[in-house]
Amino acid sequence: MISLSDDQTEIFGNTFAQTLKKGAVIALYGELGAGKTTFVKGVVEALTSFEKRQVQSPTYSYLNIYEASMPIFHFDLYRLKKADGFIQMGFLDYFEEKEGICLIEWPQRIEPLLPKDTLQVHFSHLEKGKRKIDVYQS
Repeated sequence: MISLSDDQTEIFGNTFAQTLKKGAVIALYGELGAGKTTFVKGVVEALTSFEKRQVQSPTYSYLNIYEASMPIFHFDLYRLKKADGFIQMGFLDYFEEKEGICLIEWPQRIEPLLPKDTLQVHFSHLEKGKRKIDVYQS
C-alpha cells in the first residue's frame, strides 16, 4: 500500500484493526518518522474509545496500555539495549495476554522473542512524504 499522508496511514491502521483478533502480536518495522505511531493511532482509535490525539509512542516508558474490551499494548523498544531487558521488565507476559493486542515499534530489538505467528508491518519512506506499507505473516 502507498500512503500519501498521515491521514491515509491512520485510515489504513483503522482498516487493518478490523482484521485483528484477540491475542494478535504485530511487529512494526521502519525508520524514525516512517509512520509506525501514526498507524498505531488508527488502530487504537478503531478498537478503543481513545482518540488519536491521546495516542503517543511510549519511547521512555516502553509501554502504553489502552484499556478497552480488547486492550491494546503499545510498545516502543527504540531505547531497549538487549532483549533480556524486555524479559526482565515482565513484558513477555503480554504475548500470552489472549484478550488484547500487542503493537511493537522497533521489534528487531526482541526478534528472537516474538511469537511465530507475529504479523509484520513494514514502513518505508518514499519521495515527497509518501510511505510504502507492506504487511507480512511470519
